[in-house]
Amino acid sequence: MSIHSARGNVAGIAVRTSRMGPMREIAEAVAMTGAGLDEDLRVSRRRGLTLISAEGWEESIRELDSDLPWYSRRANVLVEGFPLEISIGKTLSVGEVTVKIHGETEPCPAMDEVHPGLQEALRPNLRAGVYGEILQGGAIRVGDSIAFVDRL
Repeated sequence: MSIHSARGNVAGIAVRTSRMGPMREIAEAVAMTGAGLDEDLRVSRRRGLTLISAEGWEESIRELDSDLPWYSRRANVLVEGFPLEISIGKTLSVGEVTVKIHGETEPCPAMDEVHPGLQEALRPNLRAGVYGEILQGGAIRVGDSIAFVDRL
């Protein structure tokens, strides 16, 4: 197994408390193979984990002149210093977890209920994040590294 030079870190973790309820930030979570985070709501296998870029989020809220917290996007993991915009179709290690990134998380109209204009601000450069399938479960902690993984 070789790892590309791109590396970042987990800057935050959050789980949903109910379908449209508030998010709850946590310092660590257990990701379950073929499912999602143990404290999060049930998700489909392909959407086991959602990740958002800290840099992309900052650009979005700067455009809106807002100070919304990152979990307003309703993503599970805030990633810092990592190029999520080139992650689709690739496999990542996130702490102890291995995730296959399947696609872009499309910003939905509910984002405009959080803040007017947020849906459009999240459209460029995968700012709304990506989703993926948990291939190997384990712990994810704030501060953990994230990197591309090639399976040879």
